Amino acid sequence: MSAKRRYWLMKSEPDSFSIDDLQRVGTEPWNGVRNYQARNHMRQMQPGDGVLFYHSSCAVPGIAGLATVATEAYPDPTQFDKKSDYYDEKSTREDPRWSLVDVAFERKFADPITLEEIKRHADDLGDEFALIKRGTRLSVLPVTAAQWKFLLKLEPRA
Repeated sequence: MSAKRRYWLMKSEPDSFSIDDLQRVGTEPWNGVRNYQARNHMRQMQPGDGVLFYHSSCAVPGIAGLATVATEAYPDPTQFDKKSDYYDEKSTREDPRWSLVDVAFERKFADPITLEEIKRHADDLGDEFALIKRGTRLSVLPVTAAQWKFLLKLEPRA
């Protein structure tokens, strides 16, 4: 029996890594996450889980497209690289602190589902929808199946 598909929202600043970048490379390690709660979410991910690829810290923040979790979580190699911005001197190969998953491109939206549009539907998405909950700044967030379906209905059609 296979595990039930789960859904996630993963944020990236498009100047650092955008949906276009993911489309170009196909699959990419989601490295550099240095928040324990976000890391724990990634450790729950399974291949085949759905990802809402969210552009943050940009002119028009929003869901730019879809991706799929391609691997189970494994140690983020940047934590061991002294030249990396994500180096963690307290992490060891025997007891790594940080994990990542590989994410595979699925499709880019013609236009993003903007944060403004998402906020207009806050009541429909429910109180537990972390993206619009005050004080939540995690880069990896769980999304329920109902929220996933609702958000996809908001996709602007060309």
